[in-house]
Amino acid sequence: MPQQLIITILGSDEFGVLSTLADTVSGVGCNILDSRQAIYGQDFSLTMIIEGSQSAITQAECLLPQTCQKHNLLSMMKRTKRHCKQNLEHLADVIIRGESTPGLIDQITVFFKQRNISVSAFRLKFLEKDGNDSVGDKHMKCKMVISIPHELEVEKIELALQELLQPLNLQGSIKQNH
Repeated sequence: MPQQLIITILGSDEFGVLSTLADTVSGVGCNILDSRQAIYGQDFSLTMIIEGSQSAITQAECLLPQTCQKHNLLSMMKRTKRHCKQNLEHLADVIIRGESTPGLIDQITVFFKQRNISVSAFRLKFLEKDGNDSVGDKHMKCKMVISIPHELEVEKIELALQELLQPLNLQGSIKQNH
């Protein structure tokens, strides 16, 4: 039975690093099932899930840290199972604005989890409120990229989200990306 391994790598954004890591993974006989990469200034973050035989995964666990060390990268790994390919065909942007309250992000992420909607990207920015320096009034803008199962209707999800946000005096929208 195939084994799976989640790998997170952080370090300087240098040309050829992704290729070197992919060569290490394929060199031990593993497949890269999914990956996400982001550039932050001069650094990058890479998270991927690989799959292979127990022997191949064990070899990857031994060789990847060595490869990372040669390129001055940090790495972290964890075995996992039952990874399902993410639905990238039904992506949408969610934007929420208003006054931030404790537990707000939890309420929103629970809302999506209850509908089997996954959050693949998340940003939160606090905004200056004109004319009011009250410490309790933190206005924010939250942006999420979500992956919606095909059987769900975006319009119905947006209506349900509005029902959640309205009592909290928040404005929100969902915009499909395709």
